[in-house]
Amino acid sequence: MRLRGFAHHSLLHSFIHQNPSSSGCAKMGAGGRTSLPPPSRTSEDDNVKRVPFAKPPFSLSQVKKAIPPHCFQRSVLRSFSYVVYDLTIASILYYVATCYFHQLPSPFSFLAWPLYWAIQGCILTGVWVIAHECGHHAFSDYQWLDDTVGFVLHSALLVPYFSWKYSHRRHHSNTGSLDRDEVFVPKKKSSIQWYSKYLNNNPLGRFITLTITLTLGWPLYLAFNVSGRPYERFACHFDPYGPIYSDRERLQIYLSDAGVLAVCYGLFHLVMAKGLAWVVCVYGVPLLVVNGFLVLITFLQHTHPALPHYDSSEWDWFRGALATVDRDYGILNKVFHNITDTHVAHHLFSTMPHYHAMEATKAIKPILGEYYRFDGTPFVKAMWREARECVYVEPDQVPESKGVFWYNNKLDD
Repeated sequence: MRLRGFAHHSLLHSFIHQNPSSSGCAKMGAGGRTSLPPPSRTSEDDNVKRVPFAKPPFSLSQVKKAIPPHCFQRSVLRSFSYVVYDLTIASILYYVATCYFHQLPSPFSFLAWPLYWAIQGCILTGVWVIAHECGHHAFSDYQWLDDTVGFVLHSALLVPYFSWKYSHRRHHSNTGSLDRDEVFVPKKKSSIQWYSKYLNNNPLGRFITLTITLTLGWPLYLAFNVSGRPYERFACHFDPYGPIYSDRERLQIYLSDAGVLAVCYGLFHLVMAKGLAWVVCVYGVPLLVVNGFLVLITFLQHTHPALPHYDSSEWDWFRGALATVDRDYGILNKVFHNITDTHVAHHLFSTMPHYHAMEATKAIKPILGEYYRFDGTPFVKAMWREARECVYVEPDQVPESKGVFWYNNKLDD
């Protein structure tokens, strides 16, 4: 919910080696043959062990058959219950902040606002996820209802609903492709700029890059396609005639722009009535939290030392969809409606509602086997690790993996 230099990161080849004669699993230790990792590092080594890149020995239909049929059923009432739940909590937080924070003694009021920003930002990220469900037609059986709910919710968060819906659909159609994926497309080593080693190879540069990414990454992606797929000309989510969209989609891009402009117009009047500081505190800072989590979630779902990317000679939809990772955000998994820890299932069956995704994930894990990747590393630690180790992608120097690219971070030859 990832900037272009930061989005393209990679695996430490000195620690992990692909065994082309095996099923694609990595073996740890010197030369990938003998030594066992120390007990304290076992879980970390398992986290970065490469997933297989060969064509899976199972089909998509076999995976689908493992999932209980009711998991694909969408309920209008149940979907709306999550909308009501999230908006109720957001309204209570707003009421408490605006009616009571000013009554607190000075030290406590300064502590109360950051707490409000963090909690409200997380709740509104859940609202963002529900709108994301609508864009996938996972909210209900009625496309018009999904688009109406998604349009209202996303516009309220300054997201051009239809514009993002169409580009995100293309991301799902081309996941893992170096040539056609839409977002967080890794760079090859030959495309890395000279300054990358200063930004990624030291803690201060990495911190600055992460800060810019989490605060400005989302608007930069929408407005300038930063970290997105390169197009032959300027690409922007607000441009109905941009290269991202087809002729039949352009009218809805206008509608998306109108929705965002309407909310901006309302915010302008709020500033006139309440003041800029009030709007920033009540709405602006929580929105920054939403945007930061959106970028972070998406980045961590598709950036991992164990995940392959494919060029056009090797890519296919199924392997690309499997080249994603489920993460653990603790209690925030529920707040974010499990978009964080059921992402693999989501990429395989994107019209499945989120409230069935956990059950579906448990059902498909035995089928996917080593093709399924879950990383329970705390998300802050994982963010720092991926920013350090996943700088660019390059293929292994073996014929069996030609066209398969892995993350690396060695910038000095």
